Amino acid sequence: MALGARCAIGATPIGQNRPEVTLLDYGAGNVRSVRNAIQLMGFHIKDVTGPKDIEKATRLIFPGVGSFWAAVDSLKNRGLIEALREYVQEDRPFLGICLGLQLLFEYGEETGYVEGLGIIPGGIKRFDESSGLKVPHIGWNALHLKQDASILDGVKGRHVYFVHSYRAVETPENKDWVLATSTYGTDFIAAVRKGNVHGTQFHPEKSGVTGLNIIRRFLGGGQSEAAERVAKQAEEAEPGKTAVQLAKRVIACLDVRTNDRGDLVVTKGDQYDVREHTETREVRNLGKPVDLASSYYMDGADEVTFLNITGFRNSPLGDLPMLEVLRKASEKVFVPLTVGGGIKDFTDKDGRYYSSLEVAAEYFRSGADKISIGSDAVYAAEEYIKSGQKTGNTSLEQISYVYGNQAVVVSIDPRKVFVKSPSEVPYKTVKVACPGPNGEQFAWYQCTVNGGREGRPIGAFELAKAVEELGAGEILLNCIDCDGRGEGFDLELVKLISEAVKIPVIASSGAGTVDHFSDVFSETPASAALAAGIFHRKEVPIALVKEHMSRAGIETRF
Repeated sequence: MALGARCAIGATPIGQNRPEVTLLDYGAGNVRSVRNAIQLMGFHIKDVTGPKDIEKATRLIFPGVGSFWAAVDSLKNRGLIEALREYVQEDRPFLGICLGLQLLFEYGEETGYVEGLGIIPGGIKRFDESSGLKVPHIGWNALHLKQDASILDGVKGRHVYFVHSYRAVETPENKDWVLATSTYGTDFIAAVRKGNVHGTQFHPEKSGVTGLNIIRRFLGGGQSEAAERVAKQAEEAEPGKTAVQLAKRVIACLDVRTNDRGDLVVTKGDQYDVREHTETREVRNLGKPVDLASSYYMDGADEVTFLNITGFRNSPLGDLPMLEVLRKASEKVFVPLTVGGGIKDFTDKDGRYYSSLEVAAEYFRSGADKISIGSDAVYAAEEYIKSGQKTGNTSLEQISYVYGNQAVVVSIDPRKVFVKSPSEVPYKTVKVACPGPNGEQFAWYQCTVNGGREGRPIGAFELAKAVEELGAGEILLNCIDCDGRGEGFDLELVKLISEAVKIPVIASSGAGTVDHFSDVFSETPASAALAAGIFHRKEVPIALVKEHMSRAGIETRF
């Protein structure tokens, strides 16, 4: 069982009168997980509705994701800027998370120069991609402590979870604020602290037991049995396993759909066919979504992805069971959650129009950290390539603009098409190690939509480049030919796409043994590897994958 992940959830307050924490939720991204973490510690949450709530707060937590300017604009519109600035300047207990840390600085450069709170000298600037760095910085990285602070006493060389494209760097003017740095290309500020004011660029609420213990320490200790378990587990140590740099991620994927009896189940297909090869042709039922997600979290999964493979086609916001799955999973799973399936503009049966942004907002409120877009991204890319113009109206563009590109994953579902010569097609080809059925030496990867049922006139290479331009922050790269076969990832495809884009790529489809994970990380620049069936059927435990990767010299989170 992986120490960095495990913690059986089920908070039981020790006392009847729970202490209060004030939460500043400005309405962007997944704040549900922060709420769940606070409540797990046994604390009551008081939401900020106006400046007076900040003035009266005894402990204030400000989580944030998305755009610097959007957060500042929201705070101004609600009249909270001065109250927040005064609270921090008075050295009252404060924890800013991700954007909540960044806003403490003088300015941000995401959309031009935008003033922050001006508490910490310096600005928030984009990571430098000129050397080939993948941006956003997504994943589990190591901390380098610069000063003593009880809030990070439980870190002990473990990985914590980051997801961001902009960062602050240490300077002589802000050096006394720097609590910890991390390295991604160059060193950047990972945590700050002065007096009672704290901030983390990483997400403690998504950093497993290590992160939950950071929240517990900021709150002055837990008030529940679950908090006591967190404290105990955080004190344990994995001998010989110390975080050094950004780890390669192992992601557990749950394909979720309604079976023939109307139950929401986790299933798995062979080349996207999820029904049993029997006379009844029933949908494969591999377990309940929340139970499996919780189990994978405790086993050490770095992320959990839900792909709703049949829902949301006509009414995304009407699929209440899937939204409830997200809510329940976020109470038990304190690593990132991604959800995908039918995220697009739609009009319901009553004629009411909903934008993809509204759909995404409901996902985020229900517990998702990232949104996965499939078919809709293909159509958007086709139009962009044809016109050469961004409309700003596609689901991909809208969601990335409001929530940041780190919140948007594009799922690509290609098939391999063999050709005798690259000149036969207007798409990027690769020279294949295993020739085609007629001796073909080359292949291109045709993208599909609607669960692999319809091929489109666009290649995976062209699609990946286009969606990166449109605002995708990550690519989930599937392969229909490899899906369910257990013979390994399509390394030629993964290498092609990973080298084509400057955003992280998740390799998917084909994992069958632990060697397949080390192969994809050793032979391609993939940032993560995703598997489903081998985890569901318990053929290859996640912990075994990680032990193998560690022995192979691949940075791994434990």
